[in-house]
Amino acid sequence: MNKKKVVVGMSGGVDSSVAAYLLKQQGYEVIGVTMQIWQDEDRDVQEENGGCCGLGAVEDAGRVAQALDIPYYVMNFKNEFQCRVIDYFVEEYLAGRTPNPCIACNRYVKWESLLRRSLEIGADYIATGHYARIAKLQNGRYAVRNSVTAKKDQTYALYSLTQEQLAHTLMPVGEYTKEEIREIAQKAGLMVAQKPDSQEICFIPDHDYASFIDKTAGERVPKAGNFVTKDGEILGRHLGITHYTVGQRKGLNLAMGHPVFVTQLRPETDEVVIGEAEEVFGDTLYCNHINYMGMESLPRQREVLAKIRYAHAGEQCMIEQVAEDMIKCTFHKPVRAITPGQAVVFYEDGYVLGGGSIIGTKLP
Repeated sequence: MNKKKVVVGMSGGVDSSVAAYLLKQQGYEVIGVTMQIWQDEDRDVQEENGGCCGLGAVEDAGRVAQALDIPYYVMNFKNEFQCRVIDYFVEEYLAGRTPNPCIACNRYVKWESLLRRSLEIGADYIATGHYARIAKLQNGRYAVRNSVTAKKDQTYALYSLTQEQLAHTLMPVGEYTKEEIREIAQKAGLMVAQKPDSQEICFIPDHDYASFIDKTAGERVPKAGNFVTKDGEILGRHLGITHYTVGQRKGLNLAMGHPVFVTQLRPETDEVVIGEAEEVFGDTLYCNHINYMGMESLPRQREVLAKIRYAHAGEQCMIEQVAEDMIKCTFHKPVRAITPGQAVVFYEDGYVLGGGSIIGTKLP
């Protein structure tokens, strides 16, 4: 019987390197691939910031593949990344929303594009170094399951994967803590064992989102406008809506005598709405672009744990379908900073049931 062939997406970091090592130990025929998505960056900038798919990543991944004695290739996904991630990121900010580009990258680049090419070359699976697990539920559907370590759990950013993608995916790192992964890498002699984790968004190495959007959007960049109360009282001037997000307190430069927060962005009037701390909390949200994972549909109400951002611990809520592609979430306790453009992900017993893109606290 031939061993199953798996293509491992290798970023040059310790997690994907150990994923490749573990799968080889388990008897798979392993092929290492780095997805070249951002190839015009200055080399010094790449190396300083540790971008996940830059030149430094290619060199580190290549060395790991050589140490593991596995084939290694670099595949160019620049066009897919530009269209599905960068363009999406900019358009969302221009529309007054706060996107999560990692979710789009996972769904359309790391899985859709990489999986298609991997299957074309005869692979049975793709694998990544995500801290998550995949399980087949009693209802026959595949679902992403929480990793063994809540501190590093990455299931939130994987909610949009399809059943076809999950059926062809392996995630061996989800069975370990970060400390255990580094220890495995150390014992295996992998030179990336103590390599720092990459931070923030890979295509914005200086973390200045607004400047990136200004350069990319050109003449379409929102102009400066007014800070206003929810009743329309003008409080001051702002730099442009792309500089702000719901829940933000720092960087407003408003002399109010006490902390105030962004509660809403109004791209149609270039207004940023300012409110008190309690106004940042809400108990209802609506979402669309629904992806069902652990459940096939939502025929009626269902009690779930919902996370509204990557670092959110989650809160119990009731979800119900209110339109063909729209779910209403009613939280038992108010949650902070319900942010249009972010994802809301539904969990039950540690499994992802599905999720969607947050529209807001009211129907448009």
